[in-house]
Amino acid sequence: MQYRTLGRTGVQVSSLALGAMNFGRIGRTTQDEATALVDAALEAGINLIDTADMYGRGESEEMVGKAIAGRREDIVLATKASMPMSDEHNHQGASRRWLVTALDDSLRRLGVDHVDLFQIHRWDPRTGDEETLSALTDLQRAGKIRYFGSSTFPAYRIVQAQWAAREQHLSRYVTEQPSYSILQRGIETHVLPVTQEYGLGVLVWSPLASGWLTGAVREGREITTSRSAFMPERFDTSLPANRARLDAVEQLAGVADQAGLTMIQLALGFVTAHPGVTSALIGPRTPDHLTAQLAAAGTVLTADVLDAIDAIVAPGTDLAPHEKHDTPPALLDPSQRRR
Repeated sequence: MQYRTLGRTGVQVSSLALGAMNFGRIGRTTQDEATALVDAALEAGINLIDTADMYGRGESEEMVGKAIAGRREDIVLATKASMPMSDEHNHQGASRRWLVTALDDSLRRLGVDHVDLFQIHRWDPRTGDEETLSALTDLQRAGKIRYFGSSTFPAYRIVQAQWAAREQHLSRYVTEQPSYSILQRGIETHVLPVTQEYGLGVLVWSPLASGWLTGAVREGREITTSRSAFMPERFDTSLPANRARLDAVEQLAGVADQAGLTMIQLALGFVTAHPGVTSALIGPRTPDHLTAQLAAAGTVLTADVLDAIDAIVAPGTDLAPHEKHDTPPALLDPSQRRR
């Protein structure tokens, strides 16, 4: 396992991190199974575990808390807030009112008195940066969080938050958690240059592109991944974007074979090769998934392999741009771009 400094914090984290979204009902994972995954990940050298309040409406946090009981100090523990936790209008967002409550709820479920990294799960356009940063700074000073970060923020919002922190003399975001894979390289255009400029640690999610890059999706095979069962539109190969992904996967499989790598090693080795990336979040559902993903821990792609990947999916290109999660609201809601 390789270790890298998380932004400018001085904290050392593993280049692969354990994402706990699949713990509980989402991944149909029991507590015993989740604990076994945590045990194996820690044994392999992973020291960063990432969860969120909205994963199973708190279920993932509860399972993580039980799995790490008695060894909290060996783990860099991260969670997230701001996504809806109920139908109540104010049980979401990045207001001081909600973040204070959400963090206390997360700490209770996790069974800890602080988290190392508290992240705003999505940018909240209804809440000003000063409101959010002020609340996070106070929570940090209270000792409930060590650092805070953003997740899936557009590049211009990352910049704006950095300037707001400076202008208001508040603590700043020290990490960003964007989606990044060989098939979705859009963050190379704007987000990664900004995070590198401001010295942010970057924890990328979906490096296996929701299963497209695991080796299980290939031409002529029935797609039976767990994600395809509840997100069928993302795997319907009659759609142009999915056809483009499948064509790219077939070419990437050839690159992996020639390099003597699995598709998973190629995919994880690619995202961790970028100098702006600190860690890749893996989200295994089973021990076999974890074993296959841990095999990529020491993978270092050669220049010719990286060049071959660039020739298949050009730098800065998203093969499925409609699946991006950082699109400005005005592009999604016509009422916000018309007087």
